[in-house]
Amino acid sequence: MNTCKIKICGITNPIDALHAVDAGADALGFVFYKKSPRHVSPNVVKTIIGNLPPFVLPIGVFVNEEAQVVRNIMDECGLALAQIHGDETADYCESLGRPVIRGIRLRDRHTLMAMAEYKGRARVRGFVLDTFSDAAYGGTGKTADWTLAKEAAGSFSFLLAGGLSPENVQEAILQVQPYGVDVSSGVEASPGKKDPAKIQAFIQAVKLVSCPNQ
Repeated sequence: MNTCKIKICGITNPIDALHAVDAGADALGFVFYKKSPRHVSPNVVKTIIGNLPPFVLPIGVFVNEEAQVVRNIMDECGLALAQIHGDETADYCESLGRPVIRGIRLRDRHTLMAMAEYKGRARVRGFVLDTFSDAAYGGTGKTADWTLAKEAAGSFSFLLAGGLSPENVQEAILQVQPYGVDVSSGVEASPGKKDPAKIQAFIQAVKLVSCPNQ
């Protein structure tokens, strides 16, 4: 049975990283946006990544950051992908010269149309579909519009984010059929601190559901 890829985002310390990896996470997300409660420094991330086993993807999350800063952090830390999650253009993503996944905050069907601009760019490898919020660029804990996300499933490869938890992730996968799922606040004890039991429950729930787009 093919199962969705799993990204645990908002990792801030080595213990949470290893809990996620041991439970079966495919990717870890590190937030470099200073206004986020899950913000982490490059020095900490470099140490965490240096202790990860092979084949676990380390992903840096950036919001409206200067391109050269993104390049420097990626190279310094050994990040495999840059998740660009602000108001950046397709040209910006391409100019990074690094593999990118584009964070998209679902608002309406115009959002899906805008995704096409990024899809044709060589550096953009996929998307993260998240909840739209006027208050934050991500990590809100609010559930995304699954009906809208489902419309994108036939045309785009993406991770579904936004309000996922051990309790609702199976329903989300069945409804949306994403390439993977991305969770942060849904497996936390508090902002920036993960709950090992919630991580384990989330990953176990995902692995019990077939992912058609794998």
